[in-house]
Amino acid sequence: MSANGGTKAIVAALLANAGIAVTKFVAFLLTGSSSMLAESIHSVADSGNQGLLLLGGRRAKRAATPQHPFGYGRERYIYAFIVSIVLFSVGGLFALYEAYHKWSHKEGITSWHWVPVVVLVAAIIMETFSFRTAIVESNLVRGNQSWVKFVRRAKAPELPVVLLEDLGALVGLVFALFGVGMTLITGNGRWDAVGTAMIGVLLVAIAIILAIETKSLLLGEGAEAHDVAAIEKAVTDGPEFERIIHMKTLYLGPEELMVAAKVAVPAGVTAEVLARSINTAETRIRSAVPTARVIYLEPDIYSVAAERAGAGAAAPAAAGAEPGEAAGRPGS
Repeated sequence: MSANGGTKAIVAALLANAGIAVTKFVAFLLTGSSSMLAESIHSVADSGNQGLLLLGGRRAKRAATPQHPFGYGRERYIYAFIVSIVLFSVGGLFALYEAYHKWSHKEGITSWHWVPVVVLVAAIIMETFSFRTAIVESNLVRGNQSWVKFVRRAKAPELPVVLLEDLGALVGLVFALFGVGMTLITGNGRWDAVGTAMIGVLLVAIAIILAIETKSLLLGEGAEAHDVAAIEKAVTDGPEFERIIHMKTLYLGPEELMVAAKVAVPAGVTAEVLARSINTAETRIRSAVPTARVIYLEPDIYSVAAERAGAGAAAPAAAGAEPGEAAGRPGS
């Protein structure tokens, strides 16, 4: 996934949310609408979240150190996980609390009646442009995946996070417009509380989805099935190795894949020939899967015992591999 594309979507969302947050808060001060307050805090939380994503992307570029020999690529996952916590607590739980408070104090909107409607319509227009940017940038890397599959399988967290945040913001604005509109029509402030509660439930749901998906990335995900197949083909296409005995892959960061494989070599191969064979296979792997930047190939003489040694609980390297299916099955 393009880091530049993710950054463009984040900046667009940050600018939109910062401007929207100010206008919503002014509308709240003028009208006292709980929906407007919930949406103000929501936009402030989203602005902070986009700042966290930009900070995570910056920190992830630091060079590897002896203490962190594989670099800091996973910092992008950590900051994306923090985003889900902020969205859950600052956005979702605050909105639910405000809805509870408003339900007990059901006064309607008594002044500046037109302000919240104008602000919400303007916010929907601005948020639509931000959402459109996220969609355009995502389409550049999404391929033929469905949107659900893209969010679930993307290794770079920024675009899925911005997509879900922008979608939540748009739907939340519609909920706020519903609550404010019904309050203005009926004069009953409890409709405002209903709109606020709907916003809270929506944000909590999105935060839980983000937390689940980001947790999987933090735990460590292997390459997708098509990349595993490409790596296997790259290793076994040449005459250097007889087969792959077993193989494991792991994303060290969104754009850095580690490949560790035990490969079968003919008996009697000299160390010099073996070294050249490994270098040649590594070149083919990097050509087939450019994100495969850290590669360890261990030569061995093939035996059933050697193959079984790699068939532990973590053996399936491809996402979605069936239980018991060896990720490093012998090449054909």
